[in-house]
Amino acid sequence: MPRIALIFSLMIVISCTHRGEITLSETAASVGKVEQVFIGTTRLQEPDGGFGSHRSEAINFVRFDISVPPQRTLGEINWPKRGTEGNPQTEFLTTDQQLYPSGEAFRADLRRQLAASDGEAVIFIHGYNTNFAEGLYRVAQFTHDLELPGAVVLYSWPSAAEPLGYAYDRDSALFAREGLESLIHEVGAAGAKRILLVAHSLGSGLTMEALRSAAIRGDKKTLALIGGVLLISPDIDVDVFRAQSHAMGSLPQPFVIFGSDRDKSLRLSAMLTGQEARLGSLSDVSRLADLKVTFADVGNFSVGRGHFVVGDSAALILLLDRIGDVQSAFEADRRSRLSLLSGVVLTVQNATQIILAPIGRVATQLSQ
Repeated sequence: MPRIALIFSLMIVISCTHRGEITLSETAASVGKVEQVFIGTTRLQEPDGGFGSHRSEAINFVRFDISVPPQRTLGEINWPKRGTEGNPQTEFLTTDQQLYPSGEAFRADLRRQLAASDGEAVIFIHGYNTNFAEGLYRVAQFTHDLELPGAVVLYSWPSAAEPLGYAYDRDSALFAREGLESLIHEVGAAGAKRILLVAHSLGSGLTMEALRSAAIRGDKKTLALIGGVLLISPDIDVDVFRAQSHAMGSLPQPFVIFGSDRDKSLRLSAMLTGQEARLGSLSDVSRLADLKVTFADVGNFSVGRGHFVVGDSAALILLLDRIGDVQSAFEADRRSRLSLLSGVVLTVQNATQIILAPIGRVATQLSQ
């Protein structure tokens, strides 16, 4: 099939996906587990009060409380059908929302959440083709399933939320760099002692640009807050990533990249940019040999488009839930390390590549 025809076919498949919408149900709070998500957004607020795809030079602050239904499969987000009230037993619903009039009001509310979590915060940066509701519900699902510690914050940047909006989204990611820096400053000012940055797809490039900018300005106070970076299926040119990393001097640690050469969305991105692979679809970690990064290959868990395996795959979520066991193995000798992680841990200078195995295999090895 000619390249242009393949690209068009993939776009058609993506465009048929049902889009997420926010459904409000105060009673759902008594049914599901409520996850509070604090949000900084550079999406322009619409006349109806929602946040669309247009860009705003000012950052707005909001909070949404999301009910995660008890009857669901790990990694799954079930949306209510349009025009219905939704079923809190099986579907994600919004139980409350708060628009803050100022950064000060946002910080005051977030400060209480941070105090309850010993200053731990997670900032999630969504990816390409994502509307406001989808980014919001995804971070609630991801946080709930992986039991991420600390206050949960979403940076919602102005994605077009259209399959054919890739160019708009790439420009928006560049536009939104300063907004992410501002949000990190706000979270720090609210009392965060340690911030974990979790970025997906094009949001990874946005994140790297914000960190690079802080490093170039010598903003050591902001960089000192970053206690780790997770890039999930990063849609970044490998050479650009290398340049960003070198400009920073040293990367925050730990610095983990979750990727797979089976990622169909990154395959499409590579076609659009005339490349063999993007950062998240590398098959050879030697291109990152001089960088202190860990590349976790999750291809064994890939399903569908394979672009958010860390959040979509129930098997991988169960494996990551045992991260304490994994860490213990890493602190042991190399033989234990190879046994636990499917027999494949490759180190090339500073970079490490881990090929993860399905949960059944790992569970058997852990019990031995």
